[in-house]
Formats: sequence, C-alpha cells, structure tokens
Amino acid sequence: MRNDQHPADRRVSRRHLLLGGAAAGLGAAASVGVAAAVTQTGGQSPAAAVDLNGSRTVPFFGVHQAGIETVPQAQVTYLALDLHDSVDAAAVKRMMRILTGDAAQLTQGESALADSEPELALVPARLTVTFGFGPGLVARTAQPAPGWLRPLPAFTVDRLEDAWSGGDLLIQIAADDQLTVAHATRMLLKDTRSFASLRWTQTGFRRAPGSEKPGTTMRNLFGQVDGTVNLMPGSADFEKLVWGSSSPAWLAGGTSLVLRRITMDLDKWDKLDRGGRESAVGRTLAVGAPLTGTKESDEPDFAATTAIGFPVIPEYSHIRRARSEDPGERIFRRGYNYDEPPAGGSVSNSGLLFVSFQADVDAQFVPIQKRLDALDLLNEWITPIGSAVFAIPPGCTSSGYIGDTLI
Repeated sequence: MRNDQHPADRRVSRRHLLLGGAAAGLGAAASVGVAAAVTQTGGQSPAAAVDLNGSRTVPFFGVHQAGIETVPQAQVTYLALDLHDSVDAAAVKRMMRILTGDAAQLTQGESALADSEPELALVPARLTVTFGFGPGLVARTAQPAPGWLRPLPAFTVDRLEDAWSGGDLLIQIAADDQLTVAHATRMLLKDTRSFASLRWTQTGFRRAPGSEKPGTTMRNLFGQVDGTVNLMPGSADFEKLVWGSSSPAWLAGGTSLVLRRITMDLDKWDKLDRGGRESAVGRTLAVGAPLTGTKESDEPDFAATTAIGFPVIPEYSHIRRARSEDPGERIFRRGYNYDEPPAGGSVSNSGLLFVSFQADVDAQFVPIQKRLDALDLLNEWITPIGSAVFAIPPGCTSSGYIGDTLI
C-alpha cells in the first residue's frame, strides 16, 4: 500500500465489499447501453458525435489579423491601454512579442506562457485577438503615422467622456463564450503590466451561436436590424475599402478601426409609437426592409412619395442620411450591444459599441458621420459618449509578431 494515498482511499469497509458486486453488475449493464449508443451514432461515442462550438478555432497567423473578416462572435471585450512614460520602441517590441505569443496560443485552445488556470484555455470557442495602435504608440517608434490616426472631428451630437475615449494600444478579444473571453482578457492584461496601464474596458454581446440562422443581421437594443448594408468580406470592394491601407508602408495589409460608444435612451424610445420608430430609421422593425420594400435586402427607393407627396423614406431617416452617392464612402461595420446596470429612476443603461473598419477614416467614416450629425432623427434617442481611432497593423507569420512591420 502506498504511503501517499489519502486515508479515504485506503479504507475498505464491509459495505464497499458488498456493494462491489452490485456495482460490477451495473457496470456490465451500462456497458451494453454504451455499446448500443455507439452503434446508433455510427461507431462514435455520444460525446464524440456532438459538434461542439467550443472546440472551434480561428487561425491567428496570416496576412491580415483575425477578428475583422471573421464572422462576429457572441461576446467581445475591448481594452485600451496607455503606455508607461518609460516605454520606448524597444519596449514596445518586447510587449508585442509577448502579447502575440500568448494570443496565438490562446486562440488555438492552448494555455498562455504563464497561465495559472490552463484548463480555462481549453475551450477557444472561435476566440480571436486583434491589436490596434493609437497615435501615442506609433509616436514611440519614430515611424510615420497615417494622417487619419487622430481623434475624430468634433460633432455636435457628441458628449464624449475620457472614460471611453482614446488610448495607445487596443486589444479586441472576441469569442462565442464569455468565460473564454474573460480568461483571455486576464492573461493578456497580465502581459502588459510592465508596459502599460489600463485606460478603459468595454464589453459587448450579440445573439449566442445557434439562436438564429447563420448570416442573420444583428439587432440592436432598439429592436432594429443593425448592419444591413455592409461590405462583403472577400469581395473586391472589401479589399479596396478595408484592406486598402498602403500608406505608410508599415500599414500595408492593415486597416483602421473606429470605436464609438453610443448610449441609447431606451426609456424615451419606449414613448415613441411603432410608426415613428420606423420613420426614424427608414426600415420596418419586423424584417428590416426599407419602407419602400418587403425584404431586408431590397434597395431603398428614396424617390418614392406618399399619396400626398411626402417621401416614403423621410429626409431625416437614418438610412437616407447614412447613404452616399460616392461608392468610396463605405465602411465595414462590426458592432455589439452593451447593457450596464441602470441607476436612479432609469430602467436601462444600454447602447451600442459601433465598430467600423475602413482603409481611410477621413475619406470614408467622417463624411458619413457629418451627414448623420447634421440631420438624423435618431439623434433624439442616441448620444455618442466615447470615441477612439486605432491603426490595425497587418497580420504576421509564426516567426514574427503583430507590429513587426512598424517596429
């Protein structure tokens, strides 16, 4: 008998002996049941026959970073960090090597280098980690920054708060499982402790996998479909309007990210009737079709008028204001809802993390936002309270690291 056995393991009672035979009989019966189950599943055990979303992975290495073209996951956390004053280009390089190594491991269901809870890394659930560089980080490298890498122009609808704006380094962590996101967030923040301090954290969500058909447009907390007219990953337009960043040279294969935290006054929205809601948006709430169509994919007819001569899709509607005659003024949206604990007499503290990717913020995002700022009836119920712009560097090979074109 081994001395390292637990006392409970060494005790053999008469009760154990009496029950042993019964257990053996039950085990035999159970094995017959398992055999039948294996036969019914084509030679696989029941567990092996289940297609678990938690085991799915997204490749980390490549020409572009993952988490952009990737089908949006259910959960996301955005982290913005400010570099310590002592961090120079060499330190940024060390930080990005460490972050890249751990992100690559975690996204493939493997533990990070100093992972104290490695079991939590075993369910990647399509985890992706995407890095973005703010103007402060680029300045540390003495490399040129793209002209659009700066705060957005001031818009009259903005009520921006420092708690949700700016940052030197962005980390987007997305997966279909919140536990996976939480663990990856902790591991990556541990990597940055010697280099940066956390500026803000923003979390968001969509429908869970399997709740809707793949490809269904997400709905925001106003109940609207959100993101109907979007660029298609893999298309020629996507290559030009998202991955088209080629100046400066270190950004080739990269893009830009705009993150706007938009609070929604759901209490005030509740007071608006259904017709008023649809007029403000320009789409039906039921299926997301334009007011001149029957399907979500129908092209809006902005020239159509009512029997008394008013536009069917009002001039102030969101879809009319967001639309441009210039095909170059298009962006790729990848938004998430947020829902925080309410305070005071309110019953909600909710909104949208509006996230867009585009090759040139000034040429694509800013003109759209200017039109929405000037005349969009939705501004009665929404208020941007956070804003940040980041350069998203290209992907890397397994022998490199994210940012190796910059540093």
